[in-house]
Amino acid sequence: MKRFGSLILAVSIFAAGLSGSYPAKADAAVPIKIMLDNYPLSIPGEIVMIKGTTMVPFRPISQALGIEVTWNQAEKTITAVKGEGEQKIDVKLTLNQSEAIVNGSAVKLDVAPISQKGSTLIPLSFFSQQFGAKVGWDQATRTVSLTSPPKKMYTLGFYAISSFSDVEAVPDFSAISYGWSRIDESGKFTTNGKVFQLPPAAGDITPEVLVRNAAEANTTPYLMVYSSDAKGELTKIIEDQSYREQAIADMVKAATDYPFQGIMLDFEGLGLTTDKELTRASFNAFVKELAAATKAADLKLSLALHPLNSSYKGYDYKALGQLADELVIMAYNYEGGSSKRPEPVDKVNEAITLALKETDPSKLILGLNMDNEDENSISTLIGLAKRYNLKGIAIWRLGIISKNEWNTFYDTVEFKS
Repeated sequence: MKRFGSLILAVSIFAAGLSGSYPAKADAAVPIKIMLDNYPLSIPGEIVMIKGTTMVPFRPISQALGIEVTWNQAEKTITAVKGEGEQKIDVKLTLNQSEAIVNGSAVKLDVAPISQKGSTLIPLSFFSQQFGAKVGWDQATRTVSLTSPPKKMYTLGFYAISSFSDVEAVPDFSAISYGWSRIDESGKFTTNGKVFQLPPAAGDITPEVLVRNAAEANTTPYLMVYSSDAKGELTKIIEDQSYREQAIADMVKAATDYPFQGIMLDFEGLGLTTDKELTRASFNAFVKELAAATKAADLKLSLALHPLNSSYKGYDYKALGQLADELVIMAYNYEGGSSKRPEPVDKVNEAITLALKETDPSKLILGLNMDNEDENSISTLIGLAKRYNLKGIAIWRLGIISKNEWNTFYDTVEFKS
């Protein structure tokens, strides 16, 4: 009951801040905007203000916050549920009734849900805050700001040669992808490249120990295999059967020798200058053969892919989503790899929506490049992953994340541990 009391107080304070009166006529002409995690939330239908309370269609808000809702036409009630067990929140709102039922207890509403132009409108601040979202209001711009609550998500971390400074964070992740191998310019798999290589042992700390420790912490260890098509080496592999078979055999052997529990394929640059249809078909065939080999070896398969709104058109998300366990959308470097500026959020949002047209959200992971992002921008990008109910996020990479950025991650996402 203490929790409900504090929420009611918060709603009352919020309503008081809106002055409790109807907006002036000059303001009424300005549409009300809703920003969720600092990015606009599109709401079909009309948003209205009644006695200082913002009223919105219930379904788009609940979907954006990951809340399961049902509408009972006969009883004119909305039931919204999130969580399980002791964490479960159950809210019931009834059309034209100024009392809600929250986990069985009656709670007074400042404004009752209403029906308008075929839509059921609910009080935004009350509904959102019951489920842990923070709500703010900017009178000057007539903007409602929502901050989503922390959400338990699948988290994938990329681990490079210089990532050991963050090794203690490994058990927090759902999976770790170790960037210790690549396809070289001759088209051959190697763990002795210039950048992507097995790290040398440091006393008792060996690559095998790092992989085993991750597995013991229930963090899935992936062997990442990197390559680019800068000199056509990837095109050679995916189009040549003998190269393809050898690369797959070598990758699976290396993964099982250590032992990893999966392979992360990071094949970049496909489809820039080549025939797009041929490249997509060839890459699909490569991944199909690799998927069969990983399945036979009891390995998971993850693919890191350029976004569909990039210059690289060699990636068939629909087919690849059916072959792999998960797809990482590398929605970054839109302004060049060394821009050191946060990615344009409109581009990231577009990358997600394009991927969702081809692949189920349960297969999609949003990649974040920490070379470019900062403590403020990552909360917006994670907010997009929550909004679209993606499987999770992937962080490139451990070893370059600041203390403030770590704090933002832990404030925004519920890691597995």
